[in-house]
Amino acid sequence: MSGILNSYPATASIFRLPSVRRQGTRTGTNRVFFASTGSDSLTSISPPSNFKAPEPKPFFVRPDKILDIIGSSLPLILRLGTGALVSGYSVQIVAANEVPSDQYATGFAGFKFKETSKIGPRPEKPIEIYEFEGCPFCRKVREIVAVLDLDVLYYPCPKNGPNFRPKVLEMGGKQQFPYMVDPNTGVSMYESDDIIRYLVGKYGDGNVPLMLSLGLLTTLTAGFAMIGRMGKGSSYTPSKLPPKPLEIWAYEASPFCKVVRESLVELEIPHILHSCARGSPKRQVLYEKVGHFQAPFLEDPNTGIQMFESAEIVEYLKITYAL
Repeated sequence: MSGILNSYPATASIFRLPSVRRQGTRTGTNRVFFASTGSDSLTSISPPSNFKAPEPKPFFVRPDKILDIIGSSLPLILRLGTGALVSGYSVQIVAANEVPSDQYATGFAGFKFKETSKIGPRPEKPIEIYEFEGCPFCRKVREIVAVLDLDVLYYPCPKNGPNFRPKVLEMGGKQQFPYMVDPNTGVSMYESDDIIRYLVGKYGDGNVPLMLSLGLLTTLTAGFAMIGRMGKGSSYTPSKLPPKPLEIWAYEASPFCKVVRESLVELEIPHILHSCARGSPKRQVLYEKVGHFQAPFLEDPNTGIQMFESAEIVEYLKITYAL
């Protein structure tokens, strides 16, 4: 995946359709990806001295982070939980002893909740999206990513960010967000509603969820949902650009995931998001991978660090990547 980060393959031909830029076959001729960063930024990354990943503590909120989590929970109310459930979500309540120990399922009072969903075709390569956290139009696209259970390579574009905002201007002709590139089809486009319709048509059942189909009301509620965080995830913090994108298991509706995403955006750190809303089969994948499911979960291929716990992940990112 580092090849995606280090260079952007040139295209053979480009021609416009309304709101869509279709690209010809990608060739092996590469252009330098980073727009304004010298080679010094691509130095090796080391974990903090004597760093030890914390033990996962489900639903635990560190006392100094209570207000952050409360503010990050506001979208759950204003957006009616959009992005919390994968498309076609269903749940079956069974006795705890009916679920094998190697199978992920949440439990309560001697019962387990077996969650399933109905997902569409899977893209071979992650969708690439240029966006930033404090943008209501970007939030709409992140919500459909969660509903469709897609993996996405996010290129954060905070205000004054030196790397990926200029790249969007170079690729699409204007600095407008979100901007999507689908390397599986060669399609790229601006406009959140067009992106949503494209994704549900290509990787879903073709139906846009109600809370994403209300026009101005959708945009207004997505905007009001950000009031609790007062512009977090919007402005650039000088940072070291990692040689490889980080990987995070998260989903849009989680307040714990939101505070981590804010830091990733502010530090302009490219990351592959493995979307894992309720009903996602990727919850089982992570459970098998590390013996536990909890979101967010961070994997940093540049340092070898793997960790749970949102507050500690934010601290790790700042110590490791902020200048």
